[in-house]
Parts: sequence; structure tokens; C-alpha cells
Amino acid sequence: MSETASISSGIAARYATAIFELAQEGSALPKLEAGVDALAEALDASDDLRAMITSPVISRAEQGAAIAALAKKMKLPAELGQGLALMAEKRRLFALPQLVKSLRAMLAEHKGEVTAEVTSAKALTKTQADKLAKTLKASVGKDVKINATVDDSLIGGLVVKVGSKMINTSIRSRLNSLQNAMKEVG
Repeated sequence: MSETASISSGIAARYATAIFELAQEGSALPKLEAGVDALAEALDASDDLRAMITSPVISRAEQGAAIAALAKKMKLPAELGQGLALMAEKRRLFALPQLVKSLRAMLAEHKGEVTAEVTSAKALTKTQADKLAKTLKASVGKDVKINATVDDSLIGGLVVKVGSKMINTSIRSRLNSLQNAMKEVG
């Protein structure tokens, strides 16, 4: 992990802990989860939002006003909105993607879930995702939440990461293994 990523993760973890504990005290964890999901979608969808949180040109006041307007429009829970406002005031919005990741991990742990990062060649159907979650639950022993992404370079198959374990059944990895074996032979 690079030094910058490590610093961002550390900053995000502190804010995430505070936001999570405030939401937990107020029995607002379901609202927090919905807010975090909405914020993650907004970050994925908006180039302008990503530019705003990382731009050194935009002042604290402008970032604060923008993030407050965003929180109000998205109807984010108070704990999350206040945390974002504080991050803007301290010029820490660059750590927002790591904050979302940290909050998702805390919420999942609280619910007894683990998250599986699944990369597939084609988008998984609801039935396939449910079946995979059920299979992983039997293996891991906890409820599994699927975070699916698509990478058409895999050709076929899946790459599944649960915690520190990785299962790679992609055709691309099998072709690479075959290619390496052929190099060793000839």
C-alpha cells in the first residue's frame, strides 16, 4: 500500500468509527447503510463529485457548501452528513472513497456478514449471485454480501475474493497457467 493510500485509509477509519458509533447510539444503522450505499453510487456515477473532493483549487467553504447540499439532496442520515461536513471543514474529503469502504466493512461486521468481491466476464444474474452467496456462506460460515464487477478480459469464469482468500476460476488465468507450462516444457 502506498503511503498516500495508507494515510487516506487511516483518516477514513477514524471518521468512519465516529460516524458508525454515533449512528449505533441513535439506532440509525439501517439509515446509515442506505446513506453509505447512496453515497457510493454517487461517487461511482459522478466525475464532478470525484473531482470536487480531490481538487486543491476548490476552497474549504465551497467544498463544505457542496457536500452539505449533496447530503441534503440525497437525504443522508444526520451522522453521515455531519461527518462529511467535518471532513470538508478539515479538507479531508479526498478520503471519501476510503470512508465508504470502511463504513461498509463496519456495517457488514456488525450484521455478521462478509463481503465477497466478485469479478466476472459478464454481469451476474440475480439467481447466479444468490446461488454464489449461498455457496460462499456454506464455505465461510457467515452471510455473504456480493460486490460484483465485470471484467470482460476474463473471457469466462469468476475471480472471488473473500477476506484474504482468492479463488480464480477465470479462463484467462487458466490460459496463463497453460502458457507458463508450455514455456517450461519447450
